[in-house]
Amino acid sequence: MTDVPIKPASTVIVLRDFATEPRILMGQRGAKAVFMPNKFVFPGGRVDDADHHIELAKPINATCAARLTEDATMPPHAALAAGAIRELWEETGQIAGVKSPWQDAPADWSGFAARGFRPDASGLHFFFRAITPPGRPRRFDARFFLLDANSLATDPDDFSDATDELSHLAWVPLAQARELNLPFITSVVLGELAGLKTIAPPPTVPFFKNTDEENLFRRLGAGA
Repeated sequence: MTDVPIKPASTVIVLRDFATEPRILMGQRGAKAVFMPNKFVFPGGRVDDADHHIELAKPINATCAARLTEDATMPPHAALAAGAIRELWEETGQIAGVKSPWQDAPADWSGFAARGFRPDASGLHFFFRAITPPGRPRRFDARFFLLDANSLATDPDDFSDATDELSHLAWVPLAQARELNLPFITSVVLGELAGLKTIAPPPTVPFFKNTDEENLFRRLGAGA
């Protein structure tokens, strides 16, 4: 079997009405998608080369930055945060950013910049990490970030700027999300969300490490 390269990816779990009746932003992948067809997922995808060169208007917090570098060499934590913000924009039309001119934005970010924003990672909280197991057509080292919908700079009900990569974009009640057609790892993440007390860096970050050499579970930020 040909080795499938593991590519870095970022995913955003946007939570709305967290203190009352929490809902999460999800969409459905297309039936012809190579990776996880027909599955309901959080917005996210591969970190692009351009994401490595993005100057964030506000960085991710220091706790999450340190955990993103644990058991990892690439990409830098700023690129992972930038990729999360870009994927959220592309797939949902939602912006995590601050108003600021951006004349020299890369092509991948042109629509974001045209709205008059620069990316703001200060509201992102590193929450979960998983590497796709061997034997899949595509493999990712995915980092999942929490984001409070109150941090969005856009109307959370307006998906008019979204691409067609995800359909049926909706704010799904957290209590009902596990009834959808989900990838296994998304179900695991939802289990972690069930015990969430606040939208902030968690005490430790679950990491499902599935490589050709080892398959293990550990928690980032737990110390030695």
